[in-house]
Amino acid sequence: MAHRVATEYVNANLTVSEAQLPRLIALCETQQLRLQVFVMDNGNQEVVLEDDAGGESIRLTFERSNGNYRCSLTCRVIKPKLTNTLRQLVSSFKGDAVVNRIYQGFTMVYHYMQGAVVRIVECRDGAIRTVYEHRDTLGRLEAQFLLCSVEGEIHRVREAVNELLDRRMKLKDPQAIEEVDERLKYHSRLLFALEA
Repeated sequence: MAHRVATEYVNANLTVSEAQLPRLIALCETQQLRLQVFVMDNGNQEVVLEDDAGGESIRLTFERSNGNYRCSLTCRVIKPKLTNTLRQLVSSFKGDAVVNRIYQGFTMVYHYMQGAVVRIVECRDGAIRTVYEHRDTLGRLEAQFLLCSVEGEIHRVREAVNELLDRRMKLKDPQAIEEVDERLKYHSRLLFALEA
């Protein structure tokens, strides 16, 4: 089994509410890490996590904005406890991140969106291979349903156009013909938009 050399967090982003920040700190405390929390004059907070074996630490700076705290992070982590803590933070607090898990001879790249892994790519000897990609089945089905409802609307508009054309052929009054022509123009524009 391959042994992980390091983990790189490339542009990880977390946004937590003021109410969620104590939960985030409590999660960090349960990971058996040395934890320091600094509150700045401007309301920003800084959380420093250090592996209890020492030697490696990460600094999470949470900038306060509109009642939320936002943290952007780029770092390289070697210690497993720190790696696991960052993974849990991204997952639990619906963060976005690109994470490079570096092994001897290859790298696995994980793409997180809203705390969930949406894509995993293996990079080996300059070649890139997709290992996993999230498929939004529900979204595709909803789009297909909407497409079917558009097709139904097209069918109804075409029937209305046919009725208007039949009525126009029977009319003799120029005023009535003009009214039907206006409605036909409207329906033809609608049909054009629906078919596009």
